[in-house]
This record gives sequence, structure tokens and C-alpha cells, in this order.
Amino acid sequence: MNVTYDEYGRPFIILREQANKRRVKGLEAQKLHILAAKSIAAIMKSSLGPRGMDKCLIGPDGDVTLTNDGATILNEMHVEDQIAKLLVQLSKSQDSEIGDGTTGVVVLAGALLEQAEQLLDRGIHPSRVAKGYEMAAEVAVQTLHKISEKIEFSRENIKPLEDIVSTSLGSKIVNRVQRDMASIAVRAVLAVADLERKDVNLDLIKLTGKVGGKLEDTRLIDGIVLEKDFSHPQMPTEVKDAKLVVLTAPFEPPKLKTKHDVNLSTVDQFNELGRIEQDYFLDMIDKVKKSGANLVICQWGFDDEANHLLLANDLPAVRWVGGVEIELIAIATGARIVPRFSEITPEKLGKAGSVKEVTFGTTKDRMIVISECANSKAVTIFVRGGNKMIIEEAKRSIHDALCVARTLIRDNSVVYGGGSAEIACSLAVEQSADQVSTVEQFAVRAFAAALDAIPLALSENSGLPAISTLSTIKALQQKENNPRLGVDCMSKGTNDMKAQGVFESLISKQQQILLATQVVKMILKIDDVLKQGSF
Repeated sequence: MNVTYDEYGRPFIILREQANKRRVKGLEAQKLHILAAKSIAAIMKSSLGPRGMDKCLIGPDGDVTLTNDGATILNEMHVEDQIAKLLVQLSKSQDSEIGDGTTGVVVLAGALLEQAEQLLDRGIHPSRVAKGYEMAAEVAVQTLHKISEKIEFSRENIKPLEDIVSTSLGSKIVNRVQRDMASIAVRAVLAVADLERKDVNLDLIKLTGKVGGKLEDTRLIDGIVLEKDFSHPQMPTEVKDAKLVVLTAPFEPPKLKTKHDVNLSTVDQFNELGRIEQDYFLDMIDKVKKSGANLVICQWGFDDEANHLLLANDLPAVRWVGGVEIELIAIATGARIVPRFSEITPEKLGKAGSVKEVTFGTTKDRMIVISECANSKAVTIFVRGGNKMIIEEAKRSIHDALCVARTLIRDNSVVYGGGSAEIACSLAVEQSADQVSTVEQFAVRAFAAALDAIPLALSENSGLPAISTLSTIKALQQKENNPRLGVDCMSKGTNDMKAQGVFESLISKQQQILLATQVVKMILKIDDVLKQGSF
């Protein structure tokens, strides 16, 4: 390697080995692609299940992320290989569609590629492997439908939802309070859900946190929490029966959009300008007071003069409230967002039972809690924890729980966890392979073997003998015709996942199999990687 300089003095490197480099293609390229994807899956495998390990990710600036959430790990890893990036996108797809199962889908994709590599070595064409995988995926999805069960729930009976959401929190950092967190997530989703349309808008659930306290102090607030305080320290810290006006107009005189200058030559002229400005403020305050409002929420800031006049006129105000928060406040309180002071009317005011400024511990951090809102279609989950890392991981865990609850409201079908669904699908796919008379039969059997990777990983992460555990459960499932039998990760003395209360959403499990199959088919059909503009 030599370093030389161009005509502008900029250094660049000449590689002596450049002439020996070649572009890999064909079967050799496919094996390299599979190797890259398998290495990503191997990293993720140890994070699977309730006994899975966490990953400590250190960013370029030294910031530390501690998590076992698959989507977060892959997003923070900064993967360079183009094929490995497909697995990162796979995890992101699972996260955006379902919100849970981001680790399992990558592990399954890695297992499918590992099995495919053996088939390629035996001379089977990649297209035949992809076709066999597609046939096996259809059988697996049909099997999931067959073994699934419907759960019944209502706004009054939320225990079935809590049981299932609690399963998704079992492998998270919040597992010691997983039941409480599951209850919070379910109640938050039901507060914003339309059960008739089976629709949930998660944007109406605000997730925020503050360092201090314990995870047990996390609570659900029927309203909005703002990380703000009242604009003047002498304003009252609580407003009962608040009638609030939500403004996107600045509480100050308009600034001229011209380049003209105003020259003041006497003291009287200066005083006159100050009086005009004050009258402008007083006119704004008068319009707010006449509408019946006793609280102002403003998107923009205002100077000390306006702040003093607001205090003098007994009108509490909160400034610098962001656009997303303003929309949530408007939804929760039934307010209309007002862009001009001239448009303020009593009909556009929002109503809340209490708007209170609260202080936390010795940190003097202040927040405003808007509760008892006229319309509870917007809620806030307020997370507490000992440090920032715990709060961030708790927020990620609760987000997964919210997504699981949303999925169950859309479709209340469930399958059982602990790898029981994968084992049942593996047995069904293995049996269906006998009906395939073409070379795709080998790919179908390979798909069945790949499905076993999930219970194998669960067994390994739980400290159990993986192969003997899997073979025992498979034999029991066949003998008893019981698809609920899975890996006893928590050592509760039974392999029946229904007895343990371990559930998973049917949609989540189907999505894992279909997405993993789709991405593996894409990787198998790539036999060359070309840079754009290289020819």
C-alpha cells in the first residue's frame, strides 16, 4: 500500500493488490452471501427467549445501549455487508408490521440459509430450493391456522390480553414487573382503540420517561404529560377545571417582513413605541380572557414583557410546546388549534379536570400533567427508572407490548410459545414432504429442519441439552397429538405452554415465517453483486 498526493495536495491510497482482486459470482458468491447472513443470525441467536442474553452496543460517540430487542440491536450495529443488510431490513419489517418477534425472524432466516447451503453443495439449483421453501411455508402457515385458538376479551375483561402481552415482556429487562407493565400496555391500547373497527392508532399513546424512582412507579395517565413548566415561577402550579386555548400563533407583536428601519429620536417616541407594544399584548390577553380560557398552551415562546402581563392578568401559560404534543393535547381535551388571536372563540377551547405542575425528587425536574381530559383518546405512559439505560430499554419493551396488544385487537387468534408452534409446523412440513415427488422434496425437508432452530436456540439459552430436549418434545407432540408442548425455559416442571400461560399472536408467528422465507428466496437468487456504474 502506497500513499501519494494529487495536484491539490490531498492524500489517496494505492493498493498494490488491486490487480489481484476479482469479482466473485455464481455459487461461490451465493455461499459468501449465506455466510454473511449466517453471521448476523449467530449474533442474534443468543438473545432469543426469556433466558436470552442482552447485548451491550457502544456507539461512535461512546453512548451505550443495553438491549435484547432484535430490531434495536441490528439497527445499532452499522452492518456494512450488503447482503447482511437484508436481514437488518427483515427485522425492521417485522418491527414495523408487528412490533414483536424481531429476533426470531432473523434466527429463522439464518437457519433457512444454513440448510440451503447444504442443498447447494449437493448440486440442487437455488431456484429449486426457493420453490421448495415456498411450498413448505404454505404448509407451515396452514398448520398455524389449524393449531391456533381464539381468545375472548372485552374492555371489562382484559385478563386474556394481559396474559399474552405478559409473554412478550418475559425476556425484557422489565420482566420482574411484567404483569404490571402488561396491564399498563393493554389499558393504554384499549383507551385509544376502536373495537368495532378493530383499529388502534398508537400515535395517540405518548411514551415518555424520567430518571428517578423505580420501574414499579411507571404509571398510565389518562391525558398528556409535558416536559415543560409554567412560563413564570409565580404562576399557580395547578389549574382546576381548566379551559385551555391551544395557540400556534406567537404571543408577541408581529415582526415586519421588510428591510425598513424605525429611527427614534426622542424619549417620548420610545415611550410611545413601548406603550403600543404593551397595548398589543393586552389586546391579545383580553381576547383570550373574553373567550373564557384560564390557561394558554402556546407553540411559540414569548418575552419577559408578555410573561409579566400574563402573570398580572392571572392567566397561566405554557410555552414552547411541540407540534406533536399540541396535537395530542387538542385530541385529549377536545380543543381546536387556533392559528390567530382573532379566531379565538369559546367553542374552540379544550377542557381538562386538572392541569398540574409536578416536581420529581431532588432533581427539581418539573413536568406538567394534563389529566381528567374531556376526551380520553390520548394517554401517556410515564416510565420511571434508576438510570437512562433502564428507562430507554423499558420504553422499547413497552412499545413491543403495545404492538402485541394492537395485533390481538386486529386478530384475536393465538398460538402457544416456547417453540411449540415451530415444532408443530416442523412435523407437519416433514410429513408433507412425502407428497412431493420432485427435487423440491429436499428443500421442504430442509425447511422443516430449519424450523427446529427456534426451539434449539431456546433450549441452549435456557441451559438445557438442546438436541435431547427437542427430540423429546417432538416425540411427545407426535405421541399425544398435542401442539401445545414446547421448551420449558423457566423450569416450571411442565412442557404444556397452555398450563404455563405462554402465548404468541398468530399474525406475528405467520409474519415471521413468511418474511423469513421471502428474504431467503431473495438471497438465494443473488449470484452477483455489481456496483452501479461499474460497466
